[in-house]
Order: sequence, then C-alpha cells, then structure tokens
Amino acid sequence: MTSAIPRQGPSSDGREDRPPETRRHVIVRRTLTALIIVLLIGIPAGYLVISAEQSRDSGRNKEREASAGGLTVGWPSQVQRRIYQLPIPLMAQNLAYYETNNWKTSRMHVRFATTPADLDTFLKDVGTSTAALQEGEVTIRESDRKTVGWVFMPHRQWAGLVHRQKEPLPTLDITVDRTIPERPWVYAVSTASP
Repeated sequence: MTSAIPRQGPSSDGREDRPPETRRHVIVRRTLTALIIVLLIGIPAGYLVISAEQSRDSGRNKEREASAGGLTVGWPSQVQRRIYQLPIPLMAQNLAYYETNNWKTSRMHVRFATTPADLDTFLKDVGTSTAALQEGEVTIRESDRKTVGWVFMPHRQWAGLVHRQKEPLPTLDITVDRTIPERPWVYAVSTASP
C-alpha cells in the first residue's frame, strides 16, 4: 500500500494547498492573537483607568485648595479689576484674589502687601483717601472673612473704611493692617450688584 503524499501546487479550484498546521504552529498563532487582543484592548483600558484616577486626584487637590481659603495667588484679570474697581498697585506683593458670583451679587476678595505711597495711590484711585481710614476698624464682614479664611487678630493695628458708590458701581470694604508701617497689608472686598 502506498502512503498518500500531499499534493503541492494548485488544486482543482485554483487555491494553493498548504500543509496542515502542526500543534506548535496552532499554539504560536493563538498566543500571538491573544497577545495582540490584550495589547489593543488592555493598554487603552489601562490608560483610561490611570487617567481617571489622576483626574480624580487633581479634583480632590483643587477642592482641598479651594476649601482651605479659596484665594488664587496672582493677578485678577484687567476686566475683573475694572468691574470691581480695584486699581491694585503694580508693585503689590503677595497678591491673591477670589471671586464669587450669584444671581444677586458678585464679590471680589483681594489681599496684597504694598508700600505707604502705593497705599495712598490705591485709595486715591478707588475714590477715597488714607485720611478716611478709621483706626481700629475692621470693615470686612464676618461672612466675607470666612469665604476666604481671613482672620483679623485683635493685637494688630487695623484701620478700615467702607467706600459706597452709586449703583451700579461697587461698594468697597477695605481694611489695612498697619502693624508694620512701611509694609501695610490691604484686604479689600468689592461688592457689585449686576
């Protein structure tokens, strides 16, 4: 009896005959297929999981920062300064601000350190003067203090004023820490009614 020898060359239907796959080839092919599927699905899925976790951590950090005082270090935009009538001196240091808005009022909280001369200029540009500051007065309301975490310790030298203007111009509550005369700290809350 003669053993069947696989035919090579084109079959009657025009296809090439291939030798049957060995067990080893089947295992290698299936392993490569599984590996490709894992790479195509697993890598993007892993990336999404990592990205979501980082985004969640970032949100928690921002929430923690906001609840710790709400202030943003840096300059409010020119539009914000114009709306709230806060002509902050160019050489102001340790500047931080926070804006709140609702359907009834909008507020800008600002804090900065300056010089006596720049304090005079700031108050003049607002529409008042250093002479209007009342010694021993903290004019910023308790609710505004809590919003940004300001604590006005009684042993410091405070002076404050409230600058009211005809609507729609904002009202400014300004309190100055004069404990170090050559470096006054200004705390201001500008309240505008839309």
